[in-house]
Amino acid sequence: MSVATAAPPATATRDTRTARRVAAAVLLPLGPLSVAVLRGVLPYFHAADNRETVTQTAAHLGRQDTVLWLSVVALAALIPSALAAGRLAQRRAPVLALLGVGLLVPAFAALFFFAGDPTIRAVAGGAVDTDTAVRVLDAQTALAPLGAAAFMFVAGHILGMVLLGAALWRAHAVPVWAAVAAIVSQPLHLAFVLIGNQPLDAAAWGLTALGFAVAAVRVLRTPDDDWDLAPVSRAV
Repeated sequence: MSVATAAPPATATRDTRTARRVAAAVLLPLGPLSVAVLRGVLPYFHAADNRETVTQTAAHLGRQDTVLWLSVVALAALIPSALAAGRLAQRRAPVLALLGVGLLVPAFAALFFFAGDPTIRAVAGGAVDTDTAVRVLDAQTALAPLGAAAFMFVAGHILGMVLLGAALWRAHAVPVWAAVAAIVSQPLHLAFVLIGNQPLDAAAWGLTALGFAVAAVRVLRTPDDDWDLAPVSRAV
């Protein structure tokens, strides 16, 4: 005769969905906003070559220090920004959200591989003479992996942001004007870089931050059950 055994007691699992949702809302605009400010203060925006990059940075070391601190913020926030926006749109526009996030995440990861701001700050700060600094930067920028990372970033973040903005529009996750702001922001960023207009370049990233700020409000208003599955109790 078999003896029935009682099921082991279950222990409640802490529900962290609200905390994760609030964190996502905070990070959503923080990533692109940090880049918008960074682009606005970048001291070598108009440099035509590495020699001008060194001399223009040397003349504004405080601004380059600001760039480095903003880069730390961007490093922490850009990828979570893209993931949070994609999560907001994925239930009603799963393909567009997947494509957008799939391009943006590796693009933002590559940005911090090829961007040479710490090296630029170090060589422009007087540790080496200008000719040596230029040779270091020339050697660095000639590396093929950095060229590949630069292409991954440029192509990925422009096309990825267009697709992610389209996903937000298709999913009705944000008002149309906010989705359009995200869609046009990065093509405008590329255009303003090409024509050499720094304030408008910063403003283009500001459009991304604006669209994501509206998405952040929607995230805050999203019920936990719509944001993610509830945790399940586990046996002890």
